[in-house]
Amino acid sequence: MKLDRLVGDRFRERPADCIVDSHAFMVRGGYVKYVANGIFSSYTPLKRVTKKIEQILREEMDRVDGQEVQFPVVMPASIWQESGRYESIGKEMARFNDRNSSPLVLGMTHEEAAVHLVREYGQSYLKYPFMVYQIQTKFRDEARPRAGLIRVREFTMKDAYSFHTSQEDLEEYYKRCHEAYERIYARVGLPQVISVASDSGMMGGSVSHEFMLLTGIGEDSIVICNDCDYKANMEAAECIIKPMRDEVSKEFEKVHTPGAHTIEEVCEFLKCEPKDSCKAVVYQRNADDHYVVLFIRGDLEVNETKLTNFLGYDVHPAIITDECGLVAGFIGPVGLKGECTVLYDRSLMGRNNLVCGANEAEHHATGLDMQRDVKGAEYHDFAKIQEGGICPVCGKESITISRGIEVGNIFQLGTKYTKSMDMTYLDKDGKTQHPIMGCYGIGVGRLAAAICEEHHDDYGPIWPLSVAPWQVHLCAVRADDEEVRAYADKMYEDLTNAGIEVIYDDRKVSAGVMFSDADLLGVPYRVIVSPRNMKQGVVELTARDKSFSESKSTETATEEIINLVRENLKF
Repeated sequence: MKLDRLVGDRFRERPADCIVDSHAFMVRGGYVKYVANGIFSSYTPLKRVTKKIEQILREEMDRVDGQEVQFPVVMPASIWQESGRYESIGKEMARFNDRNSSPLVLGMTHEEAAVHLVREYGQSYLKYPFMVYQIQTKFRDEARPRAGLIRVREFTMKDAYSFHTSQEDLEEYYKRCHEAYERIYARVGLPQVISVASDSGMMGGSVSHEFMLLTGIGEDSIVICNDCDYKANMEAAECIIKPMRDEVSKEFEKVHTPGAHTIEEVCEFLKCEPKDSCKAVVYQRNADDHYVVLFIRGDLEVNETKLTNFLGYDVHPAIITDECGLVAGFIGPVGLKGECTVLYDRSLMGRNNLVCGANEAEHHATGLDMQRDVKGAEYHDFAKIQEGGICPVCGKESITISRGIEVGNIFQLGTKYTKSMDMTYLDKDGKTQHPIMGCYGIGVGRLAAAICEEHHDDYGPIWPLSVAPWQVHLCAVRADDEEVRAYADKMYEDLTNAGIEVIYDDRKVSAGVMFSDADLLGVPYRVIVSPRNMKQGVVELTARDKSFSESKSTETATEEIINLVRENLKF
């Protein structure tokens, strides 16, 4: 393709609203056009990148016996009502009525559609196992789109759904898909992506993994043990607390603490450490504003995913009123008033000599002994694991926390959807059973942005050859020179005829402008044809990642470039 015909402009200045490099380069390089918050149009360079990613996804899904299908973007509310998610999913799902007042939804995920598609097909155990997948546009009304294509509202996703007659068969296939994902990330240029245990969230199921690219701009916190293979998303990581108890318990005593409301203020006033305090974190149930009071060690944070999973309903930070009976800033487990659900984090189990609220304005208490003063308390894991914390697997204090971008996920869904939507089959004994499901997703646009985020320099993307928009960037410096023009035109023709993807820049612009645009397009191999090179009987062949820069004879350059591309495309 000729660069002067490429739709979309490239420019030098970084847009002020681009907070991550991948977004900035995609705007500057003519990859995307902003349409609305979290919604973008794709220019040709990005479309070519995502098309190659999609082809890799297809090849790897076919390799694990997947069959490509197509689900609708718009679905009737009825199939979501069958699963129960029409009511349970909040504003993230777009709902509307058609001209006949029939309720419809925009697909944000397609578990219901997958069950609907194969419900009649899968009525005999002889049909199992099988997997169907699609690459489809979805819409999720994300509350806080950010970072260009990393968090959007409209997106293209590969989602796959497998169906099995036993948990053992699902686990075996789940392992195959895990390995397929590892191959996918290696092929697109992200072999460093790691798999971490995760929370299943609204998807359901008991086992799930996220695939994470560790990067400082990521929104997810990844828990990693330096002494074993443990890796987990912060939301799913168990917080292990060493048992702590003083030999002698002090008396429970109320203390006047004027103006001290926060843990920091109270501990400073009473000359103690936050780890020796019991703090109250208060929420309200979304459905009816019922209060939930969670007591936890003062130096720990609440993991709200663990909390909502335990409760079975969503909550929000509480607004404490005078009528509710709670005394904001002074809430403690002894003498607690008001109608509320009370929970205890296991960081408090067995602890004594703690500071806590006294349930009276301007007062706290010292000497709290959980065994003596809060009899019958049940303890559960509600805390976020901390840097330097105890690994749940090897037991060592070797936890580190990194940031990451989620670039894929897989779930063992169990029978959550087949039961709710009454999908059944007859087993070999003629008994009715519900098939067991797995789910496997990768966001295409987010993966492209993650590749760009990982592979770039100060001047633009450095696309891996497997997903690059073009394979060779041919620059005819001084195309008004007859010799340069003739040679560059012939090379373009020969490379194209050999199946090499070439972007050809023969514009009448300065070399600086030409090379700046080439940097922004990030094509792996750049060929420079110039009057000076022609006089020496060579062309300059350079790598976008600066790994090499070589002069090639004009007589053999075309053949060498063809061989270079073909050799490095092998996987």
